[in-house]
Amino acid sequence: MTKDVLIRSLDSEVADWIDRTKPAGVSREEYLRQVIGAEHRRIEDPQATLFPVGADPEPVFGLLPFRFVDLFAGIGGFRCALTKLGGTCVYTSEWDKYAATTYEAWYGERPDTRDIREVDFDKDVPEHDVLAAGFPCQPFSLAGVSKKNSLGRRHGFEDEHQGNLFFSILDLVRLREPPVVLLENVKNLTSHDKGNTWQVIRTSLEELGYRVFHQVIDAQGWVPQHRERVFIVGFREDVFTSATTESFSYPTLPDSGPRFGSILEADPDPKYMLSDRLWEYLKGYKEKHARRGNGFGFSIADPDGVSRTISARYHKDGSEILIRHKGWRNPRRLTPGEAGMLMGFDGDFAPLFGHGEAFPQVVSDTQAYRQFGNAVVPKVVEAVMEGILAVMADAIERTGNGCLLKGRYVAEAAA
Repeated sequence: MTKDVLIRSLDSEVADWIDRTKPAGVSREEYLRQVIGAEHRRIEDPQATLFPVGADPEPVFGLLPFRFVDLFAGIGGFRCALTKLGGTCVYTSEWDKYAATTYEAWYGERPDTRDIREVDFDKDVPEHDVLAAGFPCQPFSLAGVSKKNSLGRRHGFEDEHQGNLFFSILDLVRLREPPVVLLENVKNLTSHDKGNTWQVIRTSLEELGYRVFHQVIDAQGWVPQHRERVFIVGFREDVFTSATTESFSYPTLPDSGPRFGSILEADPDPKYMLSDRLWEYLKGYKEKHARRGNGFGFSIADPDGVSRTISARYHKDGSEILIRHKGWRNPRRLTPGEAGMLMGFDGDFAPLFGHGEAFPQVVSDTQAYRQFGNAVVPKVVEAVMEGILAVMADAIERTGNGCLLKGRYVAEAAA
């Protein structure tokens, strides 16, 4: 008969420690089970790697704990992945009120919704080991640049409303000097303005003492969607040796990923079928551009393949990803639940935060589509972060000091 260790059986100091260190949304029992399990594995096999990359689908609390901040957080793609790998989020910033509502419902805490340029970093942002940010894409995306050019507006770093938000990240990096910086943006970031935008970003991080890596990764190996994004990783050169950072590698695209049909609901609400008027419009639009030799227009997704990229405009007509549904006269768009699955917000992450096999929808369909279209795919973040954790573990092994984690070191030194 299994004997249960109850939280009420622990002394108050241990209970307080659990509450201070466990990630938000994770129960005391689950956190304690993970810590005990990790320690058991370490004792049984002291030569084992600090964290079995890809070997354990559960969070690896206690193996290599780290603290991170989640900037321009959206609905928490970074939060999902980094929590699963043992991280504790110590600060979140997201100024969109609808995204903040979703974030709070999913992870149990409301982000700081102020303009990040108004935040007192020294007062409000704790020490951390990893700075994660999916900073605003629009000034650098192909669609965003095209739109701004048509309106006669500036873009890139000349965009006074969004482009300069990157420099807020630099301000925080300069103050807190996190060992690792992990950024995500649209593929076009590296080619925008003939490469000058990327040159500013890379040089700025290097001048602050980071060795910088970048790679465009297509998410279709992890989710049934063609979605290319650039992932930028920076390692502080006064924390990691060159020999250690040279071991860093980005994940290899899996040979085969999930198929589009795997995310589809068997019995979706008929309201997601396109109206006759909208369907006629989309067909006419595609025919018009086909006559001009252009490939613009709607796309019917192949259940045995992968879809196009879902964008923040999906709520308007769903044209980039339409579905033929048996018995329905017109194609339909994705349901919000399917859109979440397409982005990888699924049963790999939802249970970590006290949900079932899926995260709940707490905003309108329109806002949900916008949020998924703007999100980062957590499964890709997880794969990239596993490579970062390998470097962190290697650094600990090389130095032999048993402590790489800046946040923990600062806290202990202050005590």
